[in-house]
Amino acid sequence: MRLPIQIERLYLDFDGFFASVEQQARPHLRGCPVGVTPFAGAEHTCVIACSREAKLRGVKNVMPIAEARERCPDIILVPQTPDLYRRAHNALLSEISAVIPVDAVKSIDELTCRVAPADRDEPLTLAKRIKARIAENIGPYLTCSVGFAANRQLAKMACKAGKKLDERSYGDGCAIWFPRDMPAPLLRLELKDIPGVGSRMESKLFRAKIHSMADLLATQPKHMRKLWGNVTGGRLWYALHGYDIQTPPSGRGMYGHGRVLPPENRRPEHARSASRLLATKAGRRMRRDGWNAGRLALWLDLMRDGSCSRSRGLPAVHDDQAILSALQSLWDEVGDSLPPRARVMRLGVTLFDLTRASERQLDILLDDDATRRRWERATEAIDALNRKYGRTLVSIGPWTPPPGGYAGGKNQLHAHSARRGFLVSP
Repeated sequence: MRLPIQIERLYLDFDGFFASVEQQARPHLRGCPVGVTPFAGAEHTCVIACSREAKLRGVKNVMPIAEARERCPDIILVPQTPDLYRRAHNALLSEISAVIPVDAVKSIDELTCRVAPADRDEPLTLAKRIKARIAENIGPYLTCSVGFAANRQLAKMACKAGKKLDERSYGDGCAIWFPRDMPAPLLRLELKDIPGVGSRMESKLFRAKIHSMADLLATQPKHMRKLWGNVTGGRLWYALHGYDIQTPPSGRGMYGHGRVLPPENRRPEHARSASRLLATKAGRRMRRDGWNAGRLALWLDLMRDGSCSRSRGLPAVHDDQAILSALQSLWDEVGDSLPPRARVMRLGVTLFDLTRASERQLDILLDDDATRRRWERATEAIDALNRKYGRTLVSIGPWTPPPGGYAGGKNQLHAHSARRGFLVSP
């Protein structure tokens, strides 16, 4: 385990990504407070992303629209356009890669890079080169904040700290934490500023008499491992103290999709139809990557009635018939527990307990191998047709996306650079 004496990591986070992409692509939105909503005419849902101008007026992500309008009466609400965001993501990756190799894509609007020795003494110059290339080749409204530090954990925290330097500005920041200056920048932060420390973990730390960043830094690695209940706590201690922590690669854990339903499509029958699309999309991605699922989960977020969830075991399958049959069984269970006149605001479907499709072991109590293989061949033929024509041409059962034409967001974006794939207005 090394203790770097120079900056070695860069963390980049785009500012209000969905909203800034909308501003870059649509000139009439530029300079205005913008809020992105799940679909058009969504007055009874939330703002899923907002522009820098809206954030300076007190609007936050996942804020109810009524509250957003109260804080910023002139906010302009636009429905999300996921395909536009994916094209922007791919184009941005291409431009950034021309300046510095991208080490890991963390999400659609975050990435990390290793800083070359030649750039470690002048990181601000590197940040300016990246921002200038984005502004010149894609557009000036897609701004980003950049953090530099000895390791990825500290670089991410520096990036977040540099995003909002004062009450009059937001985004387009750059924070540089040289190892020689540590831990002074950390001591200005709160415990909740550590990625992964939510309200529950913060309360747990308070009960352990850890009330500040100074208290946490003074804690021993073994104590932090005990507080977190696993090796994550110990790794975090070393990362906060500037060590180069290399987390071992983890296997794929799940494939899932979620969807906010439009107000007029929130009855259980609408949610059931939408869940079929989500399960089918998750199954496609799982098959493409060569996995089988051993369990399927369904969760529903109800308006005024809390939430509910169910899961069901699967015999290591990946074909649509097996996944949709299990989903039907889950809905049969859920139907009995839903309150009268239930309204489903959000839902999600997840495939997990994954095993490699090439290593499938048959259940000796379930003689379904011949049936499974027939359905797998049928599903492979369906996938081939849909890939060839670039859309859902064939499906098992009806394919009826809810209003808005967007079937659901996946839990992780696997991007492939596509230079100039994002077309913007001048």
